[in-house]
Amino acid sequence: MQSETLPVPREKNMMLEIIKFTILALLIVTPFRYFVAQPFIVSGASMQPTFEPKEYLVIDELSYRFEKPQRGDVIIFRYPQDPDTFFIKRVVALPGETVILHDGAMRIVPAEGDEIVLTEPYSSGSMRGTRDETTTLHEDEYFVLGDNRSASSDSRVWGPLQEKYIIGRAFARLFPLDEVDYLPGEHRY
Repeated sequence: MQSETLPVPREKNMMLEIIKFTILALLIVTPFRYFVAQPFIVSGASMQPTFEPKEYLVIDELSYRFEKPQRGDVIIFRYPQDPDTFFIKRVVALPGETVILHDGAMRIVPAEGDEIVLTEPYSSGSMRGTRDETTTLHEDEYFVLGDNRSASSDSRVWGPLQEKYIIGRAFARLFPLDEVDYLPGEHRY
């Protein structure tokens, strides 16, 4: 006697394929989203003119596991005074350096070497009104500023940023479409 196999209903077969696809997508996308890259939408005016509110960025979370942030990198981090809030700023001084704010101007003195004077074509706004102070960064601290200095809450206000709060760097700008860019805002001195 020969046995016959009954055909699987098309709806059941299609549903099984959808479930398989969904599980596979979750297995691929979830680790990528949490360990490699994640989306970020700019809010506020602190990084104008480099970034406008509502621009859509992709954050590279992987690079800083192998290398340290560099001067000029645009980074996304958890705000030290409220770690549930994310900020975007530019790294201007590195661990071990001394930042001198005086009379609305900034000077950076490395642990070894000559004073650094930054050329900042991306910067807008003035640092006038910033209190004079000198800050020497520890080995796990960075001095970060918004490009729109007059509208930015940054290291001038709440102090150096500890490395443990850094999420990653701006890797790509995807929106608006006429501003699509790789490593947007990055500047090398």
